[in-house]
Amino acid sequence: MGLDQYIQFVLALAFVIALIVLVAWVMRRIGFGGMTATSGRQRRLGVVEVLPLDGKRRLVLVRRDDREHLLLLSAFGDQVVDQTPRGGFQGALAEASAPPSAALPSAALPSTGDRS
Repeated sequence: MGLDQYIQFVLALAFVIALIVLVAWVMRRIGFGGMTATSGRQRRLGVVEVLPLDGKRRLVLVRRDDREHLLLLSAFGDQVVDQTPRGGFQGALAEASAPPSAALPSAALPSTGDRS
């Protein structure tokens, strides 16, 4: 085997490694990086929707259990924009249409002691 065959082998190996790195970078870029399958359990966390606002900011709607959180992700920091109450939109409607609680503050209740 001559020197030219060793050089060809090293170049081919470098090309294959570069191709693997490129495919891994593209997969992470489009969202396939870091995902693992949960075995036997239902997933509690999921990304519902992503809306890029510009090159540095994006809105992400995340669902955790039965709540949704709207997050603003940027290079300057992340913050929660909005949260839905437990039960989602339908739960919020039911809570808003429910009559007020019958419990009164203790100061508003008449005393039951002796009136002499």
